[in-house]
Amino acid sequence: MRRMLTAAMAGSLLAAGVVGAQEPSDAIQILPVQGNVYMLIGDGGNTLVQIGDDGFVAVDPQFEYNAPALIGAIRTLTDRPVRNVVVTHLHPDHLLGSAALIESGSGRVPAIPSIMAHENVLLRLAAMDSPPPVEVWPENTYFGRQRDFYMNGEAVILYHVPAAHTDGDSIVFFRKSDVIGTGDVFTPDRFPMIDIENGGSVEGYIDALNFILRLTVPARMQEGGTRVVPGHGRLSEEIEVVEYRNMLTIVRDRVQALIDDGLSLGEVVAARPARDYHAEYHGDREDWTTDMFVEAVYRSLSGE
Repeated sequence: MRRMLTAAMAGSLLAAGVVGAQEPSDAIQILPVQGNVYMLIGDGGNTLVQIGDDGFVAVDPQFEYNAPALIGAIRTLTDRPVRNVVVTHLHPDHLLGSAALIESGSGRVPAIPSIMAHENVLLRLAAMDSPPPVEVWPENTYFGRQRDFYMNGEAVILYHVPAAHTDGDSIVFFRKSDVIGTGDVFTPDRFPMIDIENGGSVEGYIDALNFILRLTVPARMQEGGTRVVPGHGRLSEEIEVVEYRNMLTIVRDRVQALIDDGLSLGEVVAARPARDYHAEYHGDREDWTTDMFVEAVYRSLSGE
């Protein structure tokens, strides 16, 4: 039988600033993106769903308690079965609904669905003192930089972006629909959450954002074209990723300059190197403040 997130795991992630305390909600909003891809918005962030005659692919199925509402929302779009569940990284708000989604029904097309992720996700889960139930562990993993498959008339490509938000992040590109799912490598409603304990780094984060920009193509005047679905936050386009990358690069450079001047962590935080971005990226969030972000940048650069 599946279990909810263990108290120990929840506590450790809360302490690390990875996931904030939330109250369950039955509300799932459905937003058509383009092609045959939809964005489903819930407590755990954004789930990306590609549908068609072959069945459906879901990316990041949120928390387990959201699963009934998420499945209900998907069933308003298709009665076909789930074929693959892609998990972009190991955090519970992207992972714990996986098993429930796999078990949600076979539909009309025979399929053996699987949970897909980079192998570092599996390795990190296996190394936890209090891991989530094995039913949500990915059994279809890839290593190296890329994995692809064909579903519903289009190529679906998974790109590993190392040492970014974590060391197991996947970018998911629905090539014909021209839609990119970024997981938490891009979250336009908050500062980047650099999970150093799970292999994240500021330099890898910037590299990942630059990689997303190599995939995106705007239609005109930096608008339209490739759609970018973040792990949390609003549906976006290339220009918003550019702004996010520029912000992170500027803050990185400011913190590095302070480190070069010999300032300690406390002095760097007190210097407020991200103050001009505080309002735009909601630096007063309880789960990820501006100071937490600056501290993560400092620790990533200094190696502390």
